[in-house]
Amino acid sequence: VQLQAFGGGLVQAGGSLRLSCAASGRTFSYCMGWFRQAPGKEREFVAAITWSGGSTYYADSVKGRFTISRNNAQNTVYLQMNSLKPEDTAVYYCAANKRGGCTYYSTDDFYDYWGQGTLVTVSS
Repeated sequence: VQLQAFGGGLVQAGGSLRLSCAASGRTFSYCMGWFRQAPGKEREFVAAITWSGGSTYYADSVKGRFTISRNNAQNTVYLQMNSLKPEDTAVYYCAANKRGGCTYYSTDDFYDYWGQGTLVTVSS
C-alpha cells in the first residue's frame, strides 16, 4: 500500500483547507490517521477514522475545527480543516493501519504505512 497526501498550501488564519490521502491499494478495511509535524517539534496525532467511518478520533487541539472522513470506494481519506490557526502550520502525514481497528490510533507506531506529507502553512 502506498499513500499520497496532497492539498496543502498557504492559507490565512481563519481559513480552510481540505487534505486528501489517496491509497494505491485497497484500504477499505484499514484504520486511517492523520498526523502532523511542526518545525522543531515531534510528530503528533491529529485525527483517525475506523474502516467503516463509524468512529472518528481527534486531538483536543483540533476538535471542533477538523473533520476526518473517508471514501472507501475511492480509497481516499480526507481531512477538512476549518478555522485554521498559525499553530496548525506543519507537514501533515496520512497513515494506515492494516489491522482495521483504531485501538491505538494516537500512537504513530500503530500505523503500518505512511504518506510523504503535505505542507500546510497558516499565516497570521
